[in-house]
Amino acid sequence: MSKKFCVSLTCSLDNPDKATVAFVVANAAAASDKETLVFLSTEGVLLSQRGSAERIHESGFAPLAELMGNFVKAGGKIWVCSPCFKKRNLDEGKLVPGATIVGGAKLVEFLGDGSPAITY
Repeated sequence: MSKKFCVSLTCSLDNPDKATVAFVVANAAAASDKETLVFLSTEGVLLSQRGSAERIHESGFAPLAELMGNFVKAGGKIWVCSPCFKKRNLDEGKLVPGATIVGGAKLVEFLGDGSPAITY
């Protein structure tokens, strides 16, 4: 069984429910001693910017900013799709803690051993 787990997140402010649940699942994986990665792509890259997650708090869940912070504290990694980031003219100086801009090859390498992945 793989010791890695990937959550791919393609939304943010456009679907706060999915964005929140993605980080709930990512936190569960990180708590299970899995090397856990959240890959932000398309609209999901907006969450890489400080202040974006603070705008999301779905009823019944912890605020998204808190979920993201807990995920990073648990050793989780947040990878941000480079082309998606550039397309949206986002600011590298405003990246949230734990976020790294990467290309698709890096994600393919992470998943190369057959690691499970789920997409929101």
